[in-house]
Amino acid sequence: MTDSANPIDDIAFSFEDRLTQVLADGQRRSRAFSSQYAQLWESLAHMTTGGKLIRPRLLIEAHRALGGTDERAAVDAACAMQMLHIALVIHDDVIDNDTIRRGEANISGEFTSEALARGAVASEADAWGDTTSILAGDLMLTLAHSLLARLDVDETKRRAVLDIFDDTVFESAAGEHADVWLSMHLEEARSHDVLAMIDQKTAVYSFQAPLLIAAVLAGADRSLIDELAAISRQIGVIYQLRDDVLGLFGDERKTGKSNLSDLREGKETLLVTFARSDPAWAEVRSLFGDAMLSIADGNRLRSVIEESGALMLVESMITQRIENLHRLIREAALPTALSNHLTQLTAECNSRSA
Repeated sequence: MTDSANPIDDIAFSFEDRLTQVLADGQRRSRAFSSQYAQLWESLAHMTTGGKLIRPRLLIEAHRALGGTDERAAVDAACAMQMLHIALVIHDDVIDNDTIRRGEANISGEFTSEALARGAVASEADAWGDTTSILAGDLMLTLAHSLLARLDVDETKRRAVLDIFDDTVFESAAGEHADVWLSMHLEEARSHDVLAMIDQKTAVYSFQAPLLIAAVLAGADRSLIDELAAISRQIGVIYQLRDDVLGLFGDERKTGKSNLSDLREGKETLLVTFARSDPAWAEVRSLFGDAMLSIADGNRLRSVIEESGALMLVESMITQRIENLHRLIREAALPTALSNHLTQLTAECNSRSA
């Protein structure tokens, strides 16, 4: 995975150590305020240090494969990427009215439940949970920006990193906005609208930003950065298409998410966009977006989507995009270590079950 003499696990450990340190500082400062605010920071620490850490690991791997030597700057940038991810996840859960993530209560769910247990009425408890989540996401977003603004690198690199971060947040917000708009079904969604939304909402912050920031910190030239931008966005689309398939057809015990939630939300995915062209969709159209959708009706919707050929078509698109991506990676002027890592990452995005 890397040409470096030091194993990536050593860097991953230093990353996690630094992330814990930054969050511990927030926890320490929060204790000067209310117990609820301290609890918010405890919840953030728990949430931020878990998961697969795809984005920070990608940044660190790429930085080292490109010959970067400033590991301290790379680790802080990786921490910022993880915090950006958490910020967007928290806000996304509020937008989607989700209270569960990965099989356990998210911040909204945790704080709502505790308010209810202490006697709050449902509307107040819900508002408290959402308020806490919005503030938590804001704190992570601000902390991510602060880490990047304080990178101990030359001014040109720091400005370039901050520009990438600004563009990433700007475009990710556009993608989230488009996602909500499409889910209202006020106009017929086209496949290119859905693909554009996926590109903006997922690919930019999950794969493009980590790779581009790594390249800037490593001193890569403009042509290589442009190649990484094209490659990373393709990886992101593959990742999200697989995620959409898992959202409807995945094993809930592995995904940690109900395979009814996307159907209840009325989430516009390519699976749904393609299924709409089938005459059988008319029979289940009223079920899509029903917040009280039953398991039986969810199964009906999934059957129509699968029998329409939409699932097969999306799987075919994933396969074709992987082939195109492998060509892009082969033709790019990348170090062997990074080329191998991106090829493996593409395979993992496709084969994952959670």
